[in-house]
Amino acid sequence: MNRARTRRPRRGTERRVGVFGGTFDPIHVAHLRCAEEAREALRLDEVLFIPSARPPHKGGRASAPAADRLAMVRRAIAGNPAFHASTIEIDRPGRSYTVDTLALLREKMPGVRFVLLLGLDAFREIATWKSYLELFALTDVAVMSRPGERRVALRRLLPVAARRHFCYGTDRDVLRHETGNTIIALEVTALDVSASDIRLRRKRGQSVRYLVPSAVRRYLARRQLYAGRRATL
Repeated sequence: MNRARTRRPRRGTERRVGVFGGTFDPIHVAHLRCAEEAREALRLDEVLFIPSARPPHKGGRASAPAADRLAMVRRAIAGNPAFHASTIEIDRPGRSYTVDTLALLREKMPGVRFVLLLGLDAFREIATWKSYLELFALTDVAVMSRPGERRVALRRLLPVAARRHFCYGTDRDVLRHETGNTIIALEVTALDVSASDIRLRRKRGQSVRYLVPSAVRRYLARRQLYAGRRATL
């Protein structure tokens, strides 16, 4: 896909902020690279990394405490002036629902145009999210996929109940909501790194060097997160 097609023109001085949520259990290099490529391709002024407190799709639980996951995010993004960590979900009681987070962000940051950054697998399951129809009215959505993943037109992935709210042009990679918000497809670099694999490596006492930033690796070791008896750096 030609990445230039994903770029949207700036609207005057309007700030554009990417919203990148997740358990970050732990945050790793693939998270960071996806966020950086989205920032560049979509001309974002800022990317907010938002660790969830109680992720609803994981039974409301994560392996590491929220405070540790937040600390790792802060260490991972240090040095990138466009990346910021948000405690908006950790500070809010109950499960972490994206639609509630976006509504609160719009209240706290008026005049900002938000872009929700989602992986392809998450977008495929969006019909299971709380009030997902309302979500499309709150934000633009960028659906990130990796080279080699099966290319499917976004309109085919959109839940049936949502389709009447969108108009379809000839571009299979862009959908326009009745509010003017869009859903776009964005191809990002394929990095075969997962948080579950990192946790397993830690449990087995294997190295996670180069899978997570050095500051995160040191934090894992100091806090002995996900560690088995023979955990190493």
